[in-house]
Amino acid sequence: MAVVEGARRRVIEVGRRALGLDVPAADHTVAVLHSVDADRPGLDRHETLQLMRIRLLGATGAVIMAVSALGVGAQPVHQNPISGMRVLGFFARAGTSTLAMCMIGTVLVIMAWLLLGRFAIGGWGGDPRHRLSRSQMDRTLLLWILPLSVAPPMFSNDVYSYLAQSEIAARGMDPYSVGPVAGLGLSNVLTNNVPNIWRETSAPYGPLFLWMGRGIAQITGDNIILGVWMHRALVMAGVALMVWALPRLSRRCGVAGVSALWLGAANPLVLFHLVGGVHNDALMIGLMLAGLEFCMRAIEDAPRFDQRAWALLIFGAVVITLSSAVKMPSLVALGFVGMAAARRMGRGFKPFLIVGGVLGTIAVATTLFVAFASGLGFGWVNTIATATTVRSYLSLPTAIGIITGFGGVLLGLGDHTTALLDITRPIAEIAAGFVTLRMLIATWTGRLNAIGALGVSLGAIVLLFPVVQPWYLLWAIVPLAAWANTRAFRVPAVVLSVVVSVMVMPRGADFYVFQIVESAIATVIVGLLFIFFTRNVLPWRNQPGVSAPSQRPTPYGVSS
Repeated sequence: MAVVEGARRRVIEVGRRALGLDVPAADHTVAVLHSVDADRPGLDRHETLQLMRIRLLGATGAVIMAVSALGVGAQPVHQNPISGMRVLGFFARAGTSTLAMCMIGTVLVIMAWLLLGRFAIGGWGGDPRHRLSRSQMDRTLLLWILPLSVAPPMFSNDVYSYLAQSEIAARGMDPYSVGPVAGLGLSNVLTNNVPNIWRETSAPYGPLFLWMGRGIAQITGDNIILGVWMHRALVMAGVALMVWALPRLSRRCGVAGVSALWLGAANPLVLFHLVGGVHNDALMIGLMLAGLEFCMRAIEDAPRFDQRAWALLIFGAVVITLSSAVKMPSLVALGFVGMAAARRMGRGFKPFLIVGGVLGTIAVATTLFVAFASGLGFGWVNTIATATTVRSYLSLPTAIGIITGFGGVLLGLGDHTTALLDITRPIAEIAAGFVTLRMLIATWTGRLNAIGALGVSLGAIVLLFPVVQPWYLLWAIVPLAAWANTRAFRVPAVVLSVVVSVMVMPRGADFYVFQIVESAIATVIVGLLFIFFTRNVLPWRNQPGVSAPSQRPTPYGVSS
């Protein structure tokens, strides 16, 4: 019996430690991603001049990308406004040259973003000598976004699926059971713009998004250009919410607001794939962050949990639930809000049960309201996994399954990729669930900030998701930008953002190898020449910090 009792205690001990229940705060490995930013003065005259040049560089790259989108962007099959035009139509006829233009513009924007990082986070995720102001960041971001906001869609054709699915809903059919071909017909102009792989599939998006899309369809009808612009307006609203919420959330974590905006909102993945690619993930992330901020006001700012605090918490929970009605993954934020609120109310399971019951009721009530008010019901629950038919190399379980299956082919064992994916993907889902559970417990016990724990959980969900599109990385990068400010996070996040941004082709289509090689060579030459000629006028070299080594930096947001 003593042996059995000892084994039982050992199992309980290991289990508690695995869940993080008995881990001291200093030993929590995720905590190495966060520190407190030092307060820095504004830019001097020389740095302000450099900032203006960086701003112009990024704007030039964005304009070049917008012009190249006339040729290599995701142009509609029908109602293409430049089709047949002599001057503007040239870009579509000169495929290699236009692809080179797009690559060069992409690299220029990325260069400008990296240079801007000198004045936001310093070199290699360190500490800047001087930090640019919020207004300087806002003007820079606006100038970079504007050209891409009026350009044809780039890097993705998903917006045409949005239009077709919204039209199906506008005609009174169920977009969760009817695809574009069955609902609109193969000859319909909206169906013809949908990629072949998605013409027979139903909508995987939440009812709130299709409800808004149905309103757009009722206004625009078969006008593809106007429909694209109105969907981009939704994207811009989502980006605006990100810009509003990120600095506020980062201040709660002791992180400079412009640093969070630089990595979160000014990220090339946001510019290229949310704004340029017109993806509804912008609306999901923006609503999630805005709801999180209102919830944090109730949890952290209120002196006690009174009626006003409950009102803020409920409102924030409604906004987060609405974000999940665009895309489901953001609903996980409600769990972290609940854990933080339960800790704020006191120890024990009673606050946990009270907050969990209230937030659960709000989530269910809000979802029911959207489902019934829109008339779209709950068919989206059955179509969420539609995207898993695509094999994405950014997904760790999918990449492992494909590589292992390819190895089996080389060894003459046959192609067992599908069987391997059926093994790796469930294991990855269990791992993501375990990480999320541990982060929830870390929030409840107070070892991690709810914002950071949410970002880590979303990072695990994204990387272990069966399908990972380039813009899915923003589900984790954007919220983590408000909390994770050490090199351990920023360097990999920046490298991953840059690599993914330059690897994706302008419209996701296939180009001939010689076109890609020639365009890449031209881009490398232009990039190297630009660095050489601007080596003395742009901050390519790292700059030392303003404080002496013996001085202790003042925490961000705290006056000396």
